[in-house]
Amino acid sequence: MPQPLTSKEVEYIVDSMSNEDLLIKQAIVSLSHSQTPAVQQMFQQLTGQHQQHYQQLLTSLQQHAPLAPKMQ
Repeated sequence: MPQPLTSKEVEYIVDSMSNEDLLIKQAIVSLSHSQTPAVQQMFQQLTGQHQQHYQQLLTSLQQHAPLAPKMQ
């Protein structure tokens, strides 16, 4: 059975999610300002990659939530 995440690990994941969210927003803005199809494609790929990373981090938190100690 997996071990619960430490508070430090949870903080790291939350910070990583915040960073991925910022990168998604920056890629979308860059995409909207680009006129070159190849550059637009690159920013579309970057947006998808960062969305996937964000989702993986969120899934990791959700999977470990049931293991967290119960607060009273």
